Amino acid sequence: MIYRSIFDRTIYVLARACVVAAPAGGLIWLMGAVHVGDQSLMQLFAGWLQPFAWFIGLDGIILLAFIVAIPANEIIVPTIIMGYMAASQMTELDINTTAKLFHDQGWTLMTAVCMMLFSLLHYPCSTTSWTIYRETRSIQMTIWANLMPLGIAIVVCALVANTWRLFATL
Repeated sequence: MIYRSIFDRTIYVLARACVVAAPAGGLIWLMGAVHVGDQSLMQLFAGWLQPFAWFIGLDGIILLAFIVAIPANEIIVPTIIMGYMAASQMTELDINTTAKLFHDQGWTLMTAVCMMLFSLLHYPCSTTSWTIYRETRSIQMTIWANLMPLGIAIVVCALVANTWRLFATL
């Protein structure tokens, strides 16, 4: 039982995570390190995503962090911090510094609520998607298992954000 647990489960999951997470980490680093003019690629892509992100109660950096963190959802917040600090590497901050950084970037209660809702409802990580594919042997089911929660997350966040804004202006 110990052998099966360690080799069949733990090492397999770790190997899958390394195969997927390593390229994602490289992509995130490149986006933070490569500059076009005075902006990093991360800032450029975030600017492009900003209008849609605003519609669902987020900002471009937050939405970009969700996109590039598909391999591992636990790197969403460090990617957001990296984007806000215009850094070329992920950085850990204490809770007070993180709160100040988010506040300085324009986070409101609505932003935090939409961030939590999107985090709760969005697509699964790539390891889960791979498992869905392996168990169903269906690319269509795997795509559906990713697009359905993403669609729900977008609709819920858009409803919350735009209702929030409507009542905030009254």
